[in-house]
Amino acid sequence: MLRDASIYERMGDRMSQIGLGRGLTGMSGRDPNETHRSATPLELLYDLTFVVAFGMAADQLAHMLAEAHIWEGIGGFGFAMFAICWAWTNFSWFASAFDTNDWLYRIMTMLQMIGVVILALGLPPMFHSLLSLEAGGSLDNRIMVAGYVIMRVAMVAQWLRAISQAPKHRRAAVAHASFIFVAQLGWVTLALSDPPPATVLAMFPVLILLELAGPVLVEKRHGGTPWHAHHLAERYGLLTIIALGEGVFGTVASVSALVEAEGWSTEAVVTILAGVGLTFGLWWNYFITPSAQVLAHHRRRAVVWAYSHIVTYAAIAATGAGLHIVAYTIQGSSHIGTLGAVTAIAVPVLIFEIVLFALYTFMMQEFDIFHIALIVATILLIATAVALAAFGSSIGLCLIIITFSPAIVVVGYETIGRKHAAEALARTLA
Repeated sequence: MLRDASIYERMGDRMSQIGLGRGLTGMSGRDPNETHRSATPLELLYDLTFVVAFGMAADQLAHMLAEAHIWEGIGGFGFAMFAICWAWTNFSWFASAFDTNDWLYRIMTMLQMIGVVILALGLPPMFHSLLSLEAGGSLDNRIMVAGYVIMRVAMVAQWLRAISQAPKHRRAAVAHASFIFVAQLGWVTLALSDPPPATVLAMFPVLILLELAGPVLVEKRHGGTPWHAHHLAERYGLLTIIALGEGVFGTVASVSALVEAEGWSTEAVVTILAGVGLTFGLWWNYFITPSAQVLAHHRRRAVVWAYSHIVTYAAIAATGAGLHIVAYTIQGSSHIGTLGAVTAIAVPVLIFEIVLFALYTFMMQEFDIFHIALIVATILLIATAVALAAFGSSIGLCLIIITFSPAIVVVGYETIGRKHAAEALARTLA
């Protein structure tokens, strides 16, 4: 009997650790210096919904670009990626500061996951409606906005809970909840009122700036929240890996189209090497910047660091879309040809590298002249690939050349840059 009682006691302790068999936990705020803080299983489950969202956005972009609807595709993709990334950003920062892992927190997280799925389902009608704007049509973003608002309402509920249970961080929580609530009123009004396209285009930047302004003011004027630097750096790294999955999907789509059209060939093998190599190179490049160490010592650099990731994730997802366009080109269903397909990969890769260098410089607060050589070499390689595509070279060859652009950064870092980065980090932390 004593042995059985001990077993039940251990089971109760385990259930308590994972948030079962207990009531609500006070949301007083986590310790920003907590040791061994890492992503939770709930956060990893939440991130799975963004696999779908990134994939849907990239797929819609690929369709639009392949049909030569360039500006409509870019505009819709930019709007979609902001909504996706911003919702994820708010959840992750809140979780880093106030995660309680109790039943109410889990239910609110599930509600946000439902919102992500609905948002993803609303992307195709939003993209398609962009084609009708010139003919006097209207933007159909109602489903997309509905999903976004569901996520944001759940986020407001979380902030209201923090307001009532975390007096130390009440001012920051009130500010966050207020900005989110006002912005959602704007999005709902815009979606339901069906205004002219010119009004929509004018209101988008206003509402986006309102969304972005909240965290800036909270961090500067209201004391911020107790987010954990190493935890957030890990979370952003994990979402980077999820976004890079689009590169793998795009590679598979391209090779499948090539094999179906021509059978297994040297071109198919080269495309596999190029697609996987490019994805791997972007991954390697991303993790060069020691974000966690810098953020732990310089918390005020967090806002710029976080906002730059919206562009980073968009560039990664767009690279995957470019690989999908390669598949359409091989199948003969693309209207932009080999040059357009190669450009669709080259441009987002270049944007990724530029943001990466800029972010590294900002985080370290110093410029490494060695980076000039790496940037120039990267630009030259990407430009060479585009030029070869213009002169009729094969897609496989062009992809291989683009793949070497992040490889240059990797080689530069592993031979010279690693020492420079260690010295720069020491100066930054000092």
